Amino acid sequence: MAFPEVRLRRLRRSETLRSLVRETVVDAGDLIYPLFVVEEPGVKREISSMPGIFQLSVDNLKAEVEEIARLGIPGVILFGIPRHKDETGSSACHPQGVIQEAVRAIKKNVPDLLVVTDVCLCEYTSHGHCGVISNGEVDNDRTLPLLAEMALSHAEAGADIIAPSDMMDGRVRAIRDKLDSNGFTNIPILSYAAKYASGFYGPFREAAQSAPQFGDRRAYQMDSANVREALREVEQDIAEGADIIMVKPALSYLDVIRRVRDTYNHPLAAYNVSGEYSMVKAAVQNGWLDERRVVTEILTAIKRAGADIIITYHAKDYARWQIEGR
Repeated sequence: MAFPEVRLRRLRRSETLRSLVRETVVDAGDLIYPLFVVEEPGVKREISSMPGIFQLSVDNLKAEVEEIARLGIPGVILFGIPRHKDETGSSACHPQGVIQEAVRAIKKNVPDLLVVTDVCLCEYTSHGHCGVISNGEVDNDRTLPLLAEMALSHAEAGADIIAPSDMMDGRVRAIRDKLDSNGFTNIPILSYAAKYASGFYGPFREAAQSAPQFGDRRAYQMDSANVREALREVEQDIAEGADIIMVKPALSYLDVIRRVRDTYNHPLAAYNVSGEYSMVKAAVQNGWLDERRVVTEILTAIKRAGADIIITYHAKDYARWQIEGR
């Protein structure tokens, strides 16, 4: 049968009908909210390139995570901004480091909130790269034991999920072995499996104070032109013990999310990154876009492409809109 018997518009006539047959629905429970934590006390500092997003001190986390939990967002991912930076990022592993203290504070105040910790050295190194520098390049194999120690310190502090984002070869295996040998066999790993070298990270580097001091990260993050390579990266991380896999960024890589979803059965996350957030906010501030509609479209597209979990700076706004719409 075809037109005029078939009229596809029949099911679009009202919001009730559209809602009834809607194929993809994003819930606040699908989202993870990023937090930037600094060591100095008494800080709540808005990030100039990310309106509505703040650097927070550990003592200011309580109110923030209580609000996140009230909104029905199940978890946060933490990025630390330490006082001390050096060539090897030594403060990343300190038992009283910024992330370790943040994890303990969150778990004390909102124990049921999932705490994911980003494992990478870029925020802790004086040069801003994601590993140890040897002869002007990031030394993959010298970096692995430092990442493993960092992950262990997060687990010991109470982190629920460890998320390595450095893109060193073999990091998932190194972290899995370190966690298992120290009694943390039940801590899952969410690997940034396909993390692309992207221009969309600019605002994050202001937020995390992690811009490289020389060169760039294209020698270890993925080339944006490649998708078959992404499948190899995902396959390797799964073989090494990753429990959840991630594609980052999201919007320019929806095809990669779809390919990964069609190829693997692992839970799949996508990171709706800082530049994607800031573009929307800038357009909204200029009156060019309807924020609620556009953010809903973006998050729906990411989920429709195949993501189970979306890390997004829009999480709190989206959760509020859901509550308002009930």
